[in-house]
Amino acid sequence: MFIFLKMLEKDIKNKTFDWAEPLKVATRLSAWIAFPVVIGYLIGSYLDKKFDSSPKWFLIVIGISFVVSMFGLIRSTLSEYKKIESKSKTAVATEKKD
Repeated sequence: MFIFLKMLEKDIKNKTFDWAEPLKVATRLSAWIAFPVVIGYLIGSYLDKKFDSSPKWFLIVIGISFVVSMFGLIRSTLSEYKKIESKSKTAVATEKKD
């Protein structure tokens, strides 16, 4: 923890946050895994209790949440890949001009 605080203090002084963007990406991608599954769990459990059909609705809703999660992960990953690709093209073009 102390090392992290030292890094943060140094970054604030230099106004560089090289680690912030990858942390945002990791958080966004992790959220696409966690939230749909947790919501699917809650909805599936509720429906099974309501209709007394354990584990039918639970499995159906978890399956749907898995598909939603994969769709979101793929979409977010492709978006981040395009951002990285455009940044690298810009950097290469800038180097060629110099």
